[in-house]
Amino acid sequence: MTGSLAIDDPVRLEEQLVDIAELCNREALANGATAAETGVSTSTGLSVTVRMRDVETIEHIRDKSVGVTVYIGRRKGSASSSDFSAAALADTVKAACAIARYTGEDEYAGLADAALMATEFPDLDLHHPWSVDAEDAISIAKEMEATARDADARIVNTEGATLGTHETAHAYANSHGFVGARLSTRHSLSCVVIAQDDAGMQRDYWYDTARCAGDMLAPAEIGRMAAERTVARLSPRRVETGTMPVLFSADIASSLFGHLIGAIRGGALYRKATFLLDRLDTQIFPAGFRIHEQPLLRRGAGSVAYDGEGVATRDRDIVNDGVLKGYVLSSYSARRLGLITTANAGGVHNLTIAPGGRSREQLIRQMHRGLLVTELMGMGVNTVTGDYSRGMGGYWIDGGEIQFPVEEITIAGNLKDMFMNIVAVGSDVDARGNTRTGSVLIDSMTVAGS
Repeated sequence: MTGSLAIDDPVRLEEQLVDIAELCNREALANGATAAETGVSTSTGLSVTVRMRDVETIEHIRDKSVGVTVYIGRRKGSASSSDFSAAALADTVKAACAIARYTGEDEYAGLADAALMATEFPDLDLHHPWSVDAEDAISIAKEMEATARDADARIVNTEGATLGTHETAHAYANSHGFVGARLSTRHSLSCVVIAQDDAGMQRDYWYDTARCAGDMLAPAEIGRMAAERTVARLSPRRVETGTMPVLFSADIASSLFGHLIGAIRGGALYRKATFLLDRLDTQIFPAGFRIHEQPLLRRGAGSVAYDGEGVATRDRDIVNDGVLKGYVLSSYSARRLGLITTANAGGVHNLTIAPGGRSREQLIRQMHRGLLVTELMGMGVNTVTGDYSRGMGGYWIDGGEIQFPVEEITIAGNLKDMFMNIVAVGSDVDARGNTRTGSVLIDSMTVAGS
């Protein structure tokens, strides 16, 4: 029915995926569904890891999948397949319809409202294939690792240097008549090394990721930073238990806002399982604090013109002047709450925490005395109560300067208090992921040390 997929012809590949999605929806309606939606994707890629100058793994990736969701009234059924043959697609649709006939009715089930479907599809510049073969990838990974190992005699081992490159094509269509397709790429470089001194061994890493390979740091720079970070952690100490300021480095601070999103997600709200229940239009951060979504950023890690239900995305404030202004909702959770979807089926899109004007070094001087967190361990976060307790690694700050590395320390608090006690967000924005933030300085947390 579809023939072979045009892997080397991206435009034709998009067309083929759209054809499959629309065919599945027609088949679903012909089988008695009152509404249907189908997502189809293919991905290709290469991942190479080198360890101690030897090639450890070479992985070639080629995946494809189709997922069909049908509605028979308010009954819902879903089925998926990795086989795009005519018979397999027909069987997948039939399976979804059969499931729907035996499920209970859910008054909130159904497609997102037709009026909310995206009608504009700007070029977000997400597709930048990297023509790197396995031999070139091995050479790049070896350069990363060699730079790290040569940076300091105390680097005694590595956990490897890895290059990854992935290209994805995705199409989504539903029985409202919405059709969307997009091509995207994601490339990454990473290096993990181990250093040793008389006090023992320490491990650290560095990485970069981007839509376009040319936007990443040079391989040698990745290796150099991995070595520098690892050596800096040698001979760690413990600090005394107390209450003090804590500075989360930018690459770690994003986790704080992940807890925020988990607490204002529709599922947590309608289940009443969140410490931010009924807090819309109330102050949850200090005055002046802003968190917003930027789904239409060019080359952004989370950039999309429409969400997983075809709903048009748009820039919006989630927190403005410290006040919670919006939730994170799909059409289903929105209906459960008597609200309208926020175009977040599938998650948030380029969550951006407005930065301040000070660098991390300036925030360290501002903090004067406390902890700089560069690693978090454990999962001691309860988004129902807001209680927060995690192990950390990082550095002791005194006199506005880094004094020595620390380990075997736990930091604790409650997310309500932590959010309200944010003093500043740094200008050192980490834009590698879907949450874009600088370092975050919290005025006071409980620290359990020696």
